[in-house]
Amino acid sequence: MIKLLLAAGLFFTTSFAPSPWLTHLNNAEQLAKNEHRFILLNFSGSDWCIPCMKLRKDIFDSDAFMKYAKDNLVLVNADFPRKKKDRLSKEQQEENDALAAKYNPDGRFPFTILLDSNGNKLKVWDGYYSQGPDNFVDEITAVKE
Repeated sequence: MIKLLLAAGLFFTTSFAPSPWLTHLNNAEQLAKNEHRFILLNFSGSDWCIPCMKLRKDIFDSDAFMKYAKDNLVLVNADFPRKKKDRLSKEQQEENDALAAKYNPDGRFPFTILLDSNGNKLKVWDGYYSQGPDNFVDEITAVKE
């Protein structure tokens, strides 16, 4: 059976790779300070928000974005899933609620913020970004310069 799955390319997928997205802003701030990077904080509804899913697929999972992010960003996702099977731990939900109270009090999804290593807002993207991953990276780069 495993040979059949391997032959079909179904057994090993990118879902086994560790996610570059952190879930704790405190850890991200420390890493950003140590490595002189910006933080990209994304608020998403991973199991119900269609624009959030599209943003992840079209921008955040793109080679252009991931290549840039690897050396320049610390990625943080504050997810707000609704399905019972995707429910977060109580601690993670409380942390995400606190992030939303501070950075996304209107509860917009998707909502993406570029932060410095101290958590100060540098740029905001409200909603789905339709100009493609290269332009998204260019906008981040413009803030860094």
